[in-house]
Amino acid sequence: MAEGLIRHEAGDRFEVFSAGTQPTRVRPEAIAVMREISIDISGQRSKPLAEFEGQTFDFVITVCDKAREECPVFSGVLERPHWPFEDPALFVEEGDER
Repeated sequence: MAEGLIRHEAGDRFEVFSAGTQPTRVRPEAIAVMREISIDISGQRSKPLAEFEGQTFDFVITVCDKAREECPVFSGVLERPHWPFEDPALFVEEGDER
């Protein structure tokens, strides 16, 4: 979702990537919620952090505490902000509650 939001808001000013500590899939709930604000993330895929090893980044933004703790150090990082959100993958509710 963060990748889709930043791509939408920043346009071509940034090259945006996202990855997870335990990637699985882009959840249908995320696709549906983003569609509500006219952002299509259905073509995105869930990627492991290892896919980006050795690359240089200006910013690395973590969005859950586990990611902040497990995210490797990337070279060239100017800033590493943390935007804390509860990990939606941990919610066990179904339907709208999730």
